[in-house]
Amino acid sequence: MQLRYAFRLHPNAAQQASLARAFGCARVVFNDAVRAREDARRAGQPFPTAGQLSTRLITEAKRTPERAWLGEVSAVVLQQSLRDAEVAYKNFFASLKGTRKGPKLGAPRLKSRKDARQSIRFTANARWSITDRGRLNLPKIGAVKVKWSRTLPATPTSVTVVKDAAGRFFASFVIDTDPAVDQARMPATDRTIGIDLGLTHFAVLSDGTKIDSPRFLRRAEKKLKKTQRELSRKQKGSKNRAKARLKVARAHAAVADARREFHHQLSTKLISENQGIAVEDLSVAGPARTKPAKSVHDAGWAQFVRMLAYKAERYGRTLVTIGRFEPTSQTCSTCGVKDGPKPLNVREWTCSACGTVHDRDTNAAINVKTAAGLAVSACGAPVRPGVIPAQREETGSHGFPTGNRAAIGAPLLERS
Repeated sequence: MQLRYAFRLHPNAAQQASLARAFGCARVVFNDAVRAREDARRAGQPFPTAGQLSTRLITEAKRTPERAWLGEVSAVVLQQSLRDAEVAYKNFFASLKGTRKGPKLGAPRLKSRKDARQSIRFTANARWSITDRGRLNLPKIGAVKVKWSRTLPATPTSVTVVKDAAGRFFASFVIDTDPAVDQARMPATDRTIGIDLGLTHFAVLSDGTKIDSPRFLRRAEKKLKKTQRELSRKQKGSKNRAKARLKVARAHAAVADARREFHHQLSTKLISENQGIAVEDLSVAGPARTKPAKSVHDAGWAQFVRMLAYKAERYGRTLVTIGRFEPTSQTCSTCGVKDGPKPLNVREWTCSACGTVHDRDTNAAINVKTAAGLAVSACGAPVRPGVIPAQREETGSHGFPTGNRAAIGAPLLERS
């Protein structure tokens, strides 16, 4: 399977200027491609092909005075920008036809130089390399200093350079991992677990373990309010406002990084200790419109479950997702009698049939495991008829298998 490994870059002033130039050229080519297709649509003509756009917007455009500066960056960067536009339209049409899973996508929009995130991608034919001194040598940019946090397990197939809203630079490498090597890192075990996700505790396991919610956003609210207040007082368009905006972005990035690291550490621990894992298919859209919406987003359940999914696939584990309408909190895990709905303030209850006293969350976690049908065979491997292996998800956060969004350079950080 394919994974992304992201590392922090520290370009010098000249390299930052070269990267800004590359970001700008890639953005212009992308916007020209969108305009060309929109003009063809309005005129009732067929869309120009990728080859026609490449000839018109890159090869011929470089010969004109208005676009001569496109020759100052690597041609691969411009070609990949056209490919991004092609993928964006492909996803848009697939969404219109209903053949693409997930929320509906709109038509590709024009990019702005003021967008918080900028990215360019170099494939193998761009002749980028990693020097003997551990620097990333990029064409027409130079050897950029990299902070290596770990060793790459294989030779990357491409690298995406990303500048985020906080002004940080990252190099995101696409790696093809070896399934045999990955599964050898985590030998099979006979343990299975059910997980009940919530707000009082981030996760409660079927064995009674309770994992507290760090509440990263809540803990950082005071600092975030201060930086946001300072930003609101700055004059629009001023340099001081730009500096204040950068402070806000860095404060939010620190919260997101801490939450992601927590999810990575917990998901890796659960995957390494259990052969089978069961979770609920939680709906975030509904609770996100209620009073505890901020706490729901702060927990980041969806990101955590996606990490469990791709790590289960990578290391040969089984992840089972049960329906969100399963009455896990209403059913006695001892006798199986459904005792009816209970308000959220009821954290313990006694079964009316067998008299067992239940902790609400622990009982729900046990029922999640039971509903998933996880069992252990004689050889110690979990078996469940009809179990579908964890599927690859679209990349939207760090360390996920590459998917549609990876094609447009989504930055990922792999932690294991």
